[in-house]
Amino acid sequence: MTTAIYSHPDCLRHEMGEWHPESPARLEAIADQLIRANVNDLFEHRAAPLVALADLERNHTQNAIAIVRDSLPCEGDDYYPIDADTSLNRHSWRAAQRAAGAAVAATDAVIDGDIANAFCAIRPPGHHARPAHPMGFCMFNNVAIAAKHALDARGLERIAVVDFDVHHGNGTEEALAGEPRALMVSFFQHPFYPYTEPEPYTANRVNVAVPAHTKGDVIRQLVVEHWLPALHAFQPQMIFISAGFDAHREDDIGGMALVEADYVWLTEQVMAVAKRYADGRIVSCLEGGYNLSALGRSVVAHVKALAEI
Repeated sequence: MTTAIYSHPDCLRHEMGEWHPESPARLEAIADQLIRANVNDLFEHRAAPLVALADLERNHTQNAIAIVRDSLPCEGDDYYPIDADTSLNRHSWRAAQRAAGAAVAATDAVIDGDIANAFCAIRPPGHHARPAHPMGFCMFNNVAIAAKHALDARGLERIAVVDFDVHHGNGTEEALAGEPRALMVSFFQHPFYPYTEPEPYTANRVNVAVPAHTKGDVIRQLVVEHWLPALHAFQPQMIFISAGFDAHREDDIGGMALVEADYVWLTEQVMAVAKRYADGRIVSCLEGGYNLSALGRSVVAHVKALAEI
């Protein structure tokens, strides 16, 4: 079976201003690097469908959905601000539907055994989107939506979310809080946006805060000491990755110091767990990553590891 890459041109049409780092150029950089690395044709490329309203409603309130659907800018206006760094343009609703739709479609394809695993090259990203409100560049929480689809629509009993973005995935944590069928493991720079103070350990959470300038050797040690024991104890039947690449040393949004080899190692650790307990089932969704060169190279490293090439 193959590794599929889900995306859609609609995800390029959402933008929040020329100054904004969460730009359409991010997906273009990924596409360019896949071609440059001579691996683009090794993946199955699939068009992201529009998400079903029922899938959105599993994770988001009616008001949260309405903010994105009904607040598009009026004729003559370019953007509608949701918060200081998150805005809508006239294409944002459709792009957000495609992003969440990619995650759900990939989940179905992996569960059905149609593909081995998947990477969703999508935007807007999702892990800051709270059940009741978008925030932090994010409209809908793509990973949380897909995870709840796997649990409630597809009948899985245990799923895990792995989040290696430089920022804490506060929206995902809130969405899965109190859900015994879900384990979330993450590391994130602290103190840093969104300035949350999550508990380090709960029954189904492993949050490891790290200071700025943290390098890959430290991350690898914390994964071995904290993430892997929790994942092995939980024995997930499917793993979702919030794949943020803004912890890369070249990314000025964050202050950490990972490199491509670290993302390969992280992916391999997750794959080993998935192979042992989940028949290899993984869906990875793009989150952060704003230095275009580092983002493209890191995604190539990540998907090559997923495909074992």
